[in-house]
Amino acid sequence: MIAAPFHAGERALQTLVGSREQMEVAGPRVIRDYMPDQHRTFFAQLPFLVVGSLDANLQPWASVLAAPAGFAHSPNPTHLRVDALPMAGDPLAGQLAQGATLGLLGIEPHTRRRNRMNGTVEALDATGFMVQVQQSFGNCPRYIQAREPVFMPACGDAAPVQWLDTLDLAAHRLIGSADTLFIATAYPHDVAAGDDADASSHGVDVSHRGGLPGFVRIDGDDVLTVPDFNGNRFFNTLGNLAAHPRAGLLFIDFDNGELLHVAVTAEIVWGGPEVAAFEGAERLMRFHVEHALRRPLALPLRWGDAELSPHLARTGRWASTHA
Repeated sequence: MIAAPFHAGERALQTLVGSREQMEVAGPRVIRDYMPDQHRTFFAQLPFLVVGSLDANLQPWASVLAAPAGFAHSPNPTHLRVDALPMAGDPLAGQLAQGATLGLLGIEPHTRRRNRMNGTVEALDATGFMVQVQQSFGNCPRYIQAREPVFMPACGDAAPVQWLDTLDLAAHRLIGSADTLFIATAYPHDVAAGDDADASSHGVDVSHRGGLPGFVRIDGDDVLTVPDFNGNRFFNTLGNLAAHPRAGLLFIDFDNGELLHVAVTAEIVWGGPEVAAFEGAERLMRFHVEHALRRPLALPLRWGDAELSPHLARTGRWASTHA
């Protein structure tokens, strides 16, 4: 058990919404400094992992590593070995080094299971890396679209990476039709100075967000607005944003394996007519795009049609005037 698993940003938001007392009890019980056996088994059956990292400019990035199931495996409860490395052009390639903090999300969309593990790179070699566990905890299945990945071995080199100073039409189409995104956030050591929380709460986190297709609204010049629905009240992502308002978004084209990495600055919209108008939203996240990377054919996975989460029946859509 970790006695004080939440940092100052997370605690502030828990207090704001009235869940702080509950989280003081629940947090140490469910956030561990080791992986329980069911999590260790779960990671080993996945063909991909979502990875959050932090670059030298304290910009978080969300990436994904994929290989045949078994490429991630846990030799003991405090470590996860990943037998895969990022390709050239992946933001993770520049951050993956001994001592780097990473956020890992194991997610199995077709069973709607997901578990998170945040840790530190303990060793790195020519075939992969070892992560030492800082925090390990499960997530609820709400808002996950059920689609099953199939691993497709690469048939050649991936297409060149494209740098986007602003989102182009193709990026708008992918984002505007998305029902899923992944978001990397961070609580860097520089920001954490003076915080008396356990040091395991420092570092990088990566999470999942889901909604009806089109739940990410594109406003004007590269501003993305996303509803934030009811969750576990930990406020891992929003707590990070409150303390360090930068994030890395990842959108996946599930038909062709294209990845779109988007670097953003973030703000949280706590109330007002926009929040009230979106059924199910408790608040909004507003992202101002700094730049993006498009990586065509980068992910060797393909999915079938998605079965939308039944929990989305209680959520709304953006008014057509904002489409």
